[in-house]
Amino acid sequence: MSTVLKITLILTLLLSAASQAADTAPRKTLAPFASEQALSSYLQQLQARQAALQREQQRLQRATVRYMAMTAPATPAAPAPMAANVVPAAAAEAAESVTNVQTAGVDEGGIVKLHGKHLVMLRRGKLFTVQVGGKALQPVAALDAFAPGSDPSGSWYDEMLIDGDTVVVIGYSYSRGGTEIGLFDIDADGKLAYRSTYHLRSNDYYSSRNYASRLVGSKLVFYTPLSLNLHRGDPFDGFPALRRWRPDAVPSAFKRIAPATRIYRTDDEVEPGAGLILHTVTVCDLARRDMRCEATAVMGPQGRVFYVSGESVFVWTTRRGSDSGVFRLPLDGSAPSALKVAGAPVDQFSFLESVDGHLNVLLRAEGQGDAMWDSAWGRGDLALLRVPLTSFSDGRDSAPASSYTPLPGGGGDGLQNRYVGSYLLYGNPGNAGRRKADQAWPRQPLYAVRWADAGTVQALSLPHGVERIEALGNDAVVIGAQGKDLHFSSIRLGRQAAIATRYIRADAAQGESRSHGFFYKPQTASEGMIGLPILGADERPGRNSSAASVLYLRNSGLQLTQLGALAARPGQAPDDGCRASCVDWYGNARPLFLQGRVFALLGYELVEGALKEGKISEVRRVSYAPAAR
Repeated sequence: MSTVLKITLILTLLLSAASQAADTAPRKTLAPFASEQALSSYLQQLQARQAALQREQQRLQRATVRYMAMTAPATPAAPAPMAANVVPAAAAEAAESVTNVQTAGVDEGGIVKLHGKHLVMLRRGKLFTVQVGGKALQPVAALDAFAPGSDPSGSWYDEMLIDGDTVVVIGYSYSRGGTEIGLFDIDADGKLAYRSTYHLRSNDYYSSRNYASRLVGSKLVFYTPLSLNLHRGDPFDGFPALRRWRPDAVPSAFKRIAPATRIYRTDDEVEPGAGLILHTVTVCDLARRDMRCEATAVMGPQGRVFYVSGESVFVWTTRRGSDSGVFRLPLDGSAPSALKVAGAPVDQFSFLESVDGHLNVLLRAEGQGDAMWDSAWGRGDLALLRVPLTSFSDGRDSAPASSYTPLPGGGGDGLQNRYVGSYLLYGNPGNAGRRKADQAWPRQPLYAVRWADAGTVQALSLPHGVERIEALGNDAVVIGAQGKDLHFSSIRLGRQAAIATRYIRADAAQGESRSHGFFYKPQTASEGMIGLPILGADERPGRNSSAASVLYLRNSGLQLTQLGALAARPGQAPDDGCRASCVDWYGNARPLFLQGRVFALLGYELVEGALKEGKISEVRRVSYAPAAR
């Protein structure tokens, strides 16, 4: 190829890339507050409006009480009900992922990661390393997941990420009032050393389906909601802020990381009496030992679902009924944009930022967001929203009616949904676990729709519920219960979607409902291994349930065959002297595939299996449990 031709080709590619980037840029963006004074004036106006509303409500309440007192019969009044107490819920080897992520290149906080030749586990307030490289299986180190000398009570350490030789532990501290970020050093020998702890002001981030943290390159990304209390105190005390922990740390040590010029709002007025939330995206640079963070926040109503693509964080907010908005906050810190929309997503898996420059979102007519367990609840008709990213603007525009395609199958709670290749798949757990004595097992539909054209929707009839949908390369597997049996149905996703085959595990149930509990290790384009934690059918997973076993299946051209299972050692769990985060909110079992080896993480045990003549069997195990104090 000549030099001139090479230069021409390079210029063509650069212009094409620039054109594609421009195609996804919003026409207009939200405007930030011009200054701290402008932001303060706006908050004072809101305070005055809220105070006037509160006074009017109190006046009406007093008038109602006087009227009832004059008209009520002379009988003793019943005692007023007591307010409910609200209790807060609680190198090449290194490049190999052990996390079942939603978006390629966007890692998610989890309970187990790989660093070089070592697995790193986060469990019950501690970090652990186990050497697995060089055919080893040997515990190396253990360290508290919180700062030395700090009181971990009231704190939950849930998620972990690794960037280079930095281990990041993410938790929530009710006693210290926000997200806690612990940084630890790890060396090539698997030794751990505490570095520092930071507190990020936020409300509780916990979700039964979503994860609080993401890692994109060396950018540590958080979405955190912040509720602004306009009725008392200084509302700026609730704005995004960060402090480095010290034994003598005080609230005044928090430093704002979102100035007024990085806080945005749309033209929507705040509803009287409704909560005002600062939907905040914080990006921290892990390339620096002394971590620095910047935040961007948009004001909006409660009820949120967020999704992280490789370029942006999308936050869906809902007012009342189906009046909603979706914000697009770029990870590079540039101005966010927004769009008025209707309905509510189920969870983060309802979103796909597709390579053709569109945002695709599966919607229900009503939803509550994904805080705590809210994603399990929702009702009303379904629709697929598909809009160009260029349609995002300053929040004044609405997605046109033509961008919504009605979809069937809106009934029932616990809806599962997933984009796999060119398809959106969704379905309900249904009642496949129950039947009358004289009836056949009820069938449950799995819906398949090509998201790019939202054309004909297929309904595939399954004899089991839809409890999990996962990708098998370009195809899919759907997992769910039928009575006391657990079914795995492989789905071929070609020009049409079709059920390929089914594997049934008798007397079994999923042992882990979170997305990270599943892992598929492809070996060729059409072959690979599936791993999933399971329990006995009568051992429904709970927060304190012990890990039972990990089941392994082979996928060969969508034919699913059993390889076997690796089981936890029966008996009483060891006394670990747990001081913090003593509930396995994120589960305690994971299938792991490393350099051609097969493992099962089962509580405090790491079990290795070997595959021989189509069967997997245990070859050794090790406990990394700490000694009780």
